[in-house]
Amino acid sequence: MIKILFVCTGNICRSPTAEIVLRQLARSTGTGPSIHVESAGTQAYHVGEPADGRAIAAAQDRGYDLTEHRARSVTGRDFQEFDYIIALDKGHLRILNRQCPATATPRIELLMKFAPANPATEVPDPYYGDRSDYEHSFDLIEAGSRGLLDAIRHAGDR
Repeated sequence: MIKILFVCTGNICRSPTAEIVLRQLARSTGTGPSIHVESAGTQAYHVGEPADGRAIAAAQDRGYDLTEHRARSVTGRDFQEFDYIIALDKGHLRILNRQCPATATPRIELLMKFAPANPATEVPDPYYGDRSDYEHSFDLIEAGSRGLLDAIRHAGDR
């Protein structure tokens, strides 16, 4: 089983969106049973809270359900348990690379690396924006998640 952890700041917008998108994509392609997906935040601002209401609404508009999500923070154990730790922006990537113990072996990457046809290099934080910012983030997350799933499936072919 491949274990993937998506990471953003507070784990209430971008990373739970990526978690639910990849989980549903994996199910729809038949790879769901071989992939375990979670999400976490680099900060503990929202631990235990549900996803942001605007993220929940944007997800529902696209057929995803974020209502059961509860935020959590990245832990040291995550670096041992997950094969991929996927950051939503460069700030998260820097934090994760600093926190990663030398003995850990997860592949720490930016999500948008898996969507090379898209000019965006990171998923901007929609938290201080409006509904269109959530829609834009969702578009980027869906593109990156499709590319990540393809990369994982192709890595398994080798």
